[in-house]
Amino acid sequence: MAELRIALVGAGVIGLTHIDTLERMDGFRLAGIVDPGPRAPEIAASNEVPLFAGVPELIAAGAADGVIVATPNELHVPIATQLLGAGLPVLLEKPIANTTDDAAMLLAVADRTRVPLLIGHHRRHNPIIRAAKAAIADGVLGRFVMASVCCSLYKDDAYFDSAWRTRPGSGGPLLINLIHEIDLMRHFFGDVASVSAIGTNAIRGLAVEDTAAVILRFADGGMATLAISDTAVGPWAWDISAGENLARFPAHPVQSHLLTGTEGGLSLPDLTYWSHRGVRDWQLELDRTTLPILPEDCYVAQIRHFGEVIAGEAAPLVTGRDGAKNLATIDAIRRAAESRREMPVEDIEAAVQAALSAATSR
Repeated sequence: MAELRIALVGAGVIGLTHIDTLERMDGFRLAGIVDPGPRAPEIAASNEVPLFAGVPELIAAGAADGVIVATPNELHVPIATQLLGAGLPVLLEKPIANTTDDAAMLLAVADRTRVPLLIGHHRRHNPIIRAAKAAIADGVLGRFVMASVCCSLYKDDAYFDSAWRTRPGSGGPLLINLIHEIDLMRHFFGDVASVSAIGTNAIRGLAVEDTAAVILRFADGGMATLAISDTAVGPWAWDISAGENLARFPAHPVQSHLLTGTEGGLSLPDLTYWSHRGVRDWQLELDRTTLPILPEDCYVAQIRHFGEVIAGEAAPLVTGRDGAKNLATIDAIRRAAESRREMPVEDIEAAVQAALSAATSR
């Protein structure tokens, strides 16, 4: 089979991760780059691929079978809209958009064109997450009761030199980091019905939050607490405990996620499962086992899956609607933090249908 030609729009930090991943894979090759940054010519030359002036030029060249979009958040929707309109399958980095209205417009484009849209919540491709999802689906937790997630991610001052990371609507750890946790919680336990939250920017003093505490209430009654900060030191975060991107992050042997139900409990990323052998009682000993996995690079697995999506062999594992529901949950968290009240999560389908109607009436 001929190699799949994958173009990249946005050669920043995560874009470079995708380039490195493509270099390590058989059956795929980097076909070109779109990026206006000063380092882009050097990156393109070192990878011996063309640097296109813009997305229209990439489309006109017919150089790609699929495109990875890894730009700043506010560019996700306009760029993905162009690519889908040209019939090019898209792997779009999270978040799907900056606003739920923009996300709904992009979903309407994907629905209308019937061109595949895969959202880059890469953790779903991690064998740890696959094993946890399968175990939960098999009932090892029983009925889901509660989860606890910690994200202590101290970021140095240079991280905030990129202005979009400090702007409301595009920056802050809720949209940049916590949206990954929202996706995992939805993946494991279904849609979120409502949220409560409190946030602060007391440490950094930026226009976006640096710390937040969140409670998710799921449609079936289960709950999850999530604590996140980009100014707190500690290893208790998926990024620096799971070992899925060792080129950027260390892998400390600690737990970041605790998932519990009426029959057992599971911690991540170590996949330790706790349950009673017989009678369930907090005064009795618990049995401890570790779920087995076959290690695999989640970025490799994600691009391999993207290839299957391009070839029509698989539907996107993380759909545009997943991305939109994750964003709607983040939006509800922001509203809850501002109002200090529990807030419902918006039904994204109504917005998608409105966007479809608006597009067809023009």
